[in-house]
Amino acid sequence: MNIKNIFVTGASGKIGRALLPELVSCGYRVRALEFEDPVECEGVEIMEGDIRDPSLARKALLDMDAVIHLANCKENRELFLETNIHGTFYLLDEAKNCGHIKQFIQAGSDARAGIFFYPHPYPIDETYPHSAYPGYYAFSKVLEEVMCEQYMIQYKLPITILRFSWVMDEDDFLCHITLKEPDFGVPVWRELARTPEQKEYFEKGIDAVAKLVHPGGKPGIRHIVGIEDVVQSILLAVGNASSIGHAFTIAGPSPFSYEFAAEYVAKKLNLPVLEFEYDKFYDFTHNIAKARSILGYNPQYDIVKIIDSAIEFRNAGKKRHPTKYIG
Repeated sequence: MNIKNIFVTGASGKIGRALLPELVSCGYRVRALEFEDPVECEGVEIMEGDIRDPSLARKALLDMDAVIHLANCKENRELFLETNIHGTFYLLDEAKNCGHIKQFIQAGSDARAGIFFYPHPYPIDETYPHSAYPGYYAFSKVLEEVMCEQYMIQYKLPITILRFSWVMDEDDFLCHITLKEPDFGVPVWRELARTPEQKEYFEKGIDAVAKLVHPGGKPGIRHIVGIEDVVQSILLAVGNASSIGHAFTIAGPSPFSYEFAAEYVAKKLNLPVLEFEYDKFYDFTHNIAKARSILGYNPQYDIVKIIDSAIEFRNAGKKRHPTKYIG
């Protein structure tokens, strides 16, 4: 595939703002959709608009070779159908109708597999059935993929689906695993505070590192991914003929234990560890063998590197992007 021109939605989001400069550096001509937040990247053609607009897709895909569709809204009952479902449909249908799109890369999510909401007795891979956890976001990720699957079957549209695990950027992981705001991700530790000692930390605003455990004390295990590895996966997929017609699990090199992560962060930040028991969390891991084999995906950011990067971000005095959605 000879891809030179790429249209990107969700360009000002977490993945988009990290991806755009890398696409430009690789020599692609990039057209980025700007919706609410400004797109700040030199060398990018900015297109203002809303993917909910049925007329946008025709203008956006004009003279483009590929689409990287990252845009979505999260837990918004009033908007998720128009944004995630209708918006994706308009892009897919125009890609089919215009006849010159060589690749459509759809941002998927491990939310479509239910991750820690349901038991996963073996690592989650691409064959795992759609089984979204409760909520509009996870539901929409399943619907988006089903549309993509049908456009591949019905119209032979050249689609690649990248199923990202929970993406970590800036100091996201520290916001998740420590008690002080901003809260990021679930579980929300304040909601699990049951003992007087746990409640005192929140009442007095004392910071600590959360260690998630199952009933009985076994530490929780989960799988996430660093933003650098997400960008790597997209760059490897663009123009890769072997990726067409496939979905790929994109996660870090290995899962992590909350016991190890809590102790490592506590030592780095000189904070106490506070244990939280949660009976509604199921351990899960991902199998990334398919992405390694076909894409050449080689993730570098394990939990240690993710934590170290988050601490470096804070120590540098950088300003965190606002958290629009807790997860």
